[in-house]
Amino acid sequence: MSLTSTAGYVARRAAQRERVRILYRRALKDTLNWAVHRHLFYQDASELRERFEVHKHVQDPDTIDRMIEDGEAQYNKWRHPDPYIVPWAPGGSKFTRNPTPPSGIEIVYNFGREDHLEN
Repeated sequence: MSLTSTAGYVARRAAQRERVRILYRRALKDTLNWAVHRHLFYQDASELRERFEVHKHVQDPDTIDRMIEDGEAQYNKWRHPDPYIVPWAPGGSKFTRNPTPPSGIEIVYNFGREDHLEN
């Protein structure tokens, strides 16, 4: 194996690891959307982890790419239609509830303590 093919192989495996990590984290977060109670989430999370661990020792890069694509397709098929969003995050129920005032409106933070009254 030449140096360039070895570097290409290492780069491909690193990209595959990153895709698997992202897929696992997304699937785990989406599992939390489907679970009503924590004890159900823990069971689903361990089943998800087992599904990833079964294929941990696959070495063929083409097989790994195919498995990642299948996993991403399955994730997209079973994504939650109405995921939980933290209220203060973008898309949440409290996001921009108190928007910044329009330009031209001045907010006086030291009301009643103005400097010109001390003379």
